[in-house]
Amino acid sequence: MSCTQKDNTLAVEVYETSAAGNKLAKITNFKSAEKSSIIALDPSKTFQTITGFGGAFTESSAYLLNKLSKKNRDTILQAYFSKQGANYSLTRTHMNSCDFSLSQYSYSPVEDDINLEHFTIKDDIDDLIPMIKDALKVSEDGFKIFASPWTAAPWMKDNKEWVGGKLLPKYYDTWALFFSKYLDAYQQEGIDIWGFTVENEPHGNGNNWESMHFTPKEMTDFVQFHLGPKLEVEGYGDKIILGYDQNRAGLKEWVDEMYRDEASSKYFDGTAIHWYESTYEVFPEELQYAHNKAPNKYLIETEGCIDSQVPEWKNDVWYWSKESTDWGWDWAPEDQKYLHPKYAPVNRYARDIIGCLNNWVDGWVDWNMVLDRQGGPNWFKNWCVAPIIVDPDKDEVYFTPLYYTMAHFSKFIRPEAKVIGLENSDKELQVTAAQNKDGSIAVIVFNEGKKAKSFTLKFKEKEITINIDQQALQTILIN
Repeated sequence: MSCTQKDNTLAVEVYETSAAGNKLAKITNFKSAEKSSIIALDPSKTFQTITGFGGAFTESSAYLLNKLSKKNRDTILQAYFSKQGANYSLTRTHMNSCDFSLSQYSYSPVEDDINLEHFTIKDDIDDLIPMIKDALKVSEDGFKIFASPWTAAPWMKDNKEWVGGKLLPKYYDTWALFFSKYLDAYQQEGIDIWGFTVENEPHGNGNNWESMHFTPKEMTDFVQFHLGPKLEVEGYGDKIILGYDQNRAGLKEWVDEMYRDEASSKYFDGTAIHWYESTYEVFPEELQYAHNKAPNKYLIETEGCIDSQVPEWKNDVWYWSKESTDWGWDWAPEDQKYLHPKYAPVNRYARDIIGCLNNWVDGWVDWNMVLDRQGGPNWFKNWCVAPIIVDPDKDEVYFTPLYYTMAHFSKFIRPEAKVIGLENSDKELQVTAAQNKDGSIAVIVFNEGKKAKSFTLKFKEKEITINIDQQALQTILIN
């Protein structure tokens, strides 16, 4: 919107997603308000540089896409990766199987194959690789992909199981070689991998699905003495290595060990985090600590989703209502139950991404891009919600409000943007802002309350008063 009535009116475009039914809708009519709070931007103060926003390529999502008509498959890929859509810029995938695979498999199926002569990605050929390739074709700007293993093959582990256990020290070099072989194999498919997390959820996940345990020292030693040097020798020294990859409350002990000295810090490019410790708490102190420990390294949210919940089908109201439960609602210890109240899915996403951006996090990656009406397929029956839900039997697609929530960030805050300073006089509004490389500024405002509000957005000598509906998320673009 642009106004001509006053010279000092700030020209903006406003997009809103709301419980009332807006879905990234362009809003142009604003009433002046007697009482409006102030959001004042200060681009002279800059914080982290943005790496990107996006979601994960999983076998489950890729398998579902292959069950849809070409038209619906294309619609979904366009929605996630085109400039007209969410324009995802940072993505994840899994090495070997994970809970969102159709079965358990490894790229190193032959026991005691220490030189990985039988390494194969044949399990990825039918579903996962075509999804990634087709997404790359749709994306004009391209996107980064990092890969995460849930576990090594059982034969490399002390318990000889898919779930739990530790990597045997005699296979540390074999496991480092595994990462290099993976890069080779994907490169041969025309897919360039940006980097890795060393291990998904090194604390484990309660003996449920694929996992492999590391202590902070074990992971740091593996990276410093095996993985880092191996990638260098193989010509992959430029690949990003992110340590940890689990919930935020545990950050301190991990970053203290990862960045214990120059020799270990050299091989870690950053820290990966998840959000499952709470449905609402962002853990700002832990994020600040991790940033201060390694201010020039990445700090990326690599996984988050509405978990342990069967998604509601074509019911937008549910995504805005405090009806969603997570694993902790049922399973958290009594002293941690308070961290897991019912919380609206949209609120959880918007609150967390804004909170992360305001505490040095430079990338935010959702979990599965596509799931079915059950919240799978998932061999463990660990049901989750995705921004896009499909019914493959009826060839139907449902864009949930979470899709639009993600797009408010990914579409308008582009890689290499810088988070900028701001002052916000209304503590009930959650606000963040970033300036893109082209000079445009994206301001994101979330009003999770049950009453509409007004605020005056100030930038340099100009200002504009904007109304935001109750339960609404806005992206305000200043070109």
